Amino acid sequence: MIEKVAPMNIIDVLTAPWAIQPSKLLELQGIYAMHARGDKIDIAAIEARMGRPLANEQRSYEILDGVAVLPIEGVIAKKMNLFSQISGGASSQMTRQALADAVNDPAVHSIILAIDSPGGTVDGTQALADAVRATRDKKPIVTLGSGTIASAAYWIGASAQAVYLADSTTVAGSIGIVTSHTDVSGAEAARGIKTTEITAGKYKRVSSQYGPLSDAGRQSIQEQLDYLYSLFVGSVADSLGVSVDTVLADMAEGRVFTGQQAVDAGLAPGGIITLDDLVVKLNRDREGKPSPFPARPGAAPARPSIPTPKPKGSTMTTKEQIQAEHPALADAFRAEGASAERARIQAVEAQAIPGHEDLIAALKFDGKSSAGDAALAVLAAEKTSRAAHATAAQNEAPAPLPLVPAASVQKPDDKPADTSRAGIDAKAREYMAAHPGTAYVAAYKAVGGK
Repeated sequence: MIEKVAPMNIIDVLTAPWAIQPSKLLELQGIYAMHARGDKIDIAAIEARMGRPLANEQRSYEILDGVAVLPIEGVIAKKMNLFSQISGGASSQMTRQALADAVNDPAVHSIILAIDSPGGTVDGTQALADAVRATRDKKPIVTLGSGTIASAAYWIGASAQAVYLADSTTVAGSIGIVTSHTDVSGAEAARGIKTTEITAGKYKRVSSQYGPLSDAGRQSIQEQLDYLYSLFVGSVADSLGVSVDTVLADMAEGRVFTGQQAVDAGLAPGGIITLDDLVVKLNRDREGKPSPFPARPGAAPARPSIPTPKPKGSTMTTKEQIQAEHPALADAFRAEGASAERARIQAVEAQAIPGHEDLIAALKFDGKSSAGDAALAVLAAEKTSRAAHATAAQNEAPAPLPLVPAASVQKPDDKPADTSRAGIDAKAREYMAAHPGTAYVAAYKAVGGK
């Protein structure tokens, strides 16, 4: 029997973001869902039916003529786990360690990532891709896709100096992110169980599996996937030396390509080559000999990907020498530089706002400012402009008039009231005359007498 897996680990597998072909994800989720229901998978029984051990342990690299061939096969996960034991797979953590070992191995002068994988979990993929890219500064490293190099596997493989395919039937691409939401409330109800979650925080369990997926939950998941997708596309664009727009237009959106289709789309700029021939090529490149493998007709032009170490004491190659000895390479350099400069200028132009046209014009043609540099410069200029306008407006505003209390005005015909006894007596008699039948005392009080 397999080891127990904590429920939270199972839920994580069922709902985590994956960079993998959807059909393989459904298969893996089926394994975990069955395990979560309590239907344990008997490894011994599976091995008995097959007549052999599963033997799905991850292999380290082997060395062929000084070239380390590091296999990345099956589903990729951060750590070896349940589906690795059943169907094989690669741990991104173990692969990073094997890669580090190959880099430090004095018997290894170049590295091939031999990939046959439908992808895997997003978790751990970017870290391995970063490790592959860092290796480019230490030893030549290339990727050879054989069978399938999709999703997370391509994310990792594209980070090498060049990507090749082993044959015309190898599937590549599937640049995208996928996940799923499982509502287990109906299954629990059938077993007489009801789970009530108590949370603190609006988004703590916004996409809980103990009920139907709400609109807010769907939006939360979609935002997460969109962000991961942007990381995936950006990493591929950076690794291949092309723009994000090129990746989105020609390679991404979850599409898969086969053989020469993948080469033409730019996913495998190196072209199609066998493992043995690639080992020979790496050794020839290392020795500075002309490569026996010309570019395939119709293949996308490859970036200069595998640097040839210069012999000790040699002088630096000039651009004139490159033009004379390698005109095709010089043309590729110029085309790549022109394309990168056009993309940089367009990105800088996109940061323009009214009032800062001169600044954008200067940044466009300085040959170095990126879109981020332009955005920061425009923001700083806009802040300075607004502060100057505010100061000018304050200086030009008229001084406020002092507040003077209004003077009390007495009408000319107003006379002070006569409050003497004689005055009140006179008013009382006038009141009695105006109101016949009124007694003197009542009239006296009516005019203010006490």
